[in-house]
Amino acid sequence: MSKKDLEQKWVNTISDKLVGKTIKEVRYISDKEARDMGWHARSVAIQLSDGEWVFPMQDDEGNGPGALSTTYKDLPTIPVFS
Repeated sequence: MSKKDLEQKWVNTISDKLVGKTIKEVRYISDKEARDMGWHARSVAIQLSDGEWVFPMQDDEGNGPGALSTTYKDLPTIPVFS
C-alpha cells in the first residue's frame, strides 16, 4: 500500500469516528487516570456524543500526554498540566 493510500485509509477510518459528532464534555484527565497510563502530566479529554473519549498523546505509543494546537487567537494551545 502506498503512503498516500495508507493516509487515505486512516482519514476514512478517523472520519467515520469523528465527523458529525458533537462535544458532550471537556475535562482534564484525573491524576489517577494519568498514573494508570504511566504519565506524569495530564492532558485535556474530550467526550463525544457517542460516549467515546479522545485526548492528545505525545506519540502513537502513548509515552505521555500532549498539548492541542488550535487556530484560536486567544487560545493557541490547550496545555498539559503536571
